Amino acid sequence: MSLDGKIGIVTGGTGGLGLEIARELARNGATVIVTSRKKSKLKEVCNLIDKDCYGFQLDVSKKKSLIGFIKNISKQFNNVDILINNAGFPFVRKIWFKNIHDISERELMNILEVDLIGSFRITKEILKLMIKRRNGVIINITSTPAISGHICGSPYSIAKAGLISLTKHIALEYGRYNIRSYSVALGDIHTDAMRRSLLKSEIVKAKNENSMKRWGWPEEVAKSIVCLAGGNFTFSTGNTIIIDGGKVII
Repeated sequence: MSLDGKIGIVTGGTGGLGLEIARELARNGATVIVTSRKKSKLKEVCNLIDKDCYGFQLDVSKKKSLIGFIKNISKQFNNVDILINNAGFPFVRKIWFKNIHDISERELMNILEVDLIGSFRITKEILKLMIKRRNGVIINITSTPAISGHICGSPYSIAKAGLISLTKHIALEYGRYNIRSYSVALGDIHTDAMRRSLLKSEIVKAKNENSMKRWGWPEEVAKSIVCLAGGNFTFSTGNTIIIDGGKVII
C-alpha cells in the first residue's frame, strides 16, 4: 500500500508500538515525524527507520512544548496527512490494581493529561493544518477496556474512552473537509514495556483470554493502521477498530 508523498506524525514514536507504527508508515512510503519527551532517543530512531524520518521533542501534556512543536513542523513541512495519537502515560502497577475509591485525583489527572488532553491538544492544532488542504486521517490508539470495561485500571479506561468520543466528533465535524478519524482499540499486544510490566502468570492468563489464544504483535497493529491511513478506507470514518484476537466482539 503506497503512502508516497504523505506526511505522518506518530506521538510517542520512539519505542514499542509507536516505533513499529512509524516503521510501517515509512516502509509504505510516508515521510514520518516521530515525537518523544526524551530528545536522546530521537536520533537513534530516525537512523533505525533509515528513510524520510524526522524526530521532534514533544511532551503532549505541556502546552508550551506543543506550541513549539507545531511551530517547528509548520516551518519544515507544508502539510500533515496522518496523525497517530499513540503517546500514553506508562503502565503503573500501583495505579492499575487500585479500586476506584482508592485512586487519587492526581493519579487520574496524570493519565488524562497525557492520553486524553494531550491527544486533544495536538489534534486541535493538526486539524487546522488538515482543514487548509481538505484532507487528513487521525487515528487514536485506545484499548478494549474503554469499550467493555474492566475490573482494573479505571483511569486508563476513562482516558481511552474519551479518545473514542474524540474520534466520533472529528468524523462528524470534519468529514466535509475529507478528514477521516478512527480509534484502534487494542487488547494485549506483546511490547517490551508490557512484558516487563506483567508477571509470568499474568502473561499466560492474558494470552488465554482471547479466542486466538495468543498475544498480538506490534507489527500486526501497525499494518492495520497503515490500511486505515491509506486509500482502502476512504468511505469509512468514526469507527472503532478492535484488534484483540477476538476477546471483545461487538
